[in-house]
Amino acid sequence: MDQKKIDRINELARIAKERELTQAEQEERAVLRREYIDAYTANLRATLDNTVIVRPDGTREKVKPRNKH
Repeated sequence: MDQKKIDRINELARIAKERELTQAEQEERAVLRREYIDAYTANLRATLDNTVIVRPDGTREKVKPRNKH
């Protein structure tokens, strides 16, 4: 996600504190928030996919996905 979109999310947040957002602004904010969350999640997953645990004996183990309950 580029900085311009993040700035727009912040701008909409400031506007929402001053007045109620229009329907179009609310929809834009929802789309931008979803895009931000998706980008954040993808970045986190990529980081975890490349994370390795190094045990005291020197063995290396990739981090495994946890099962959701």
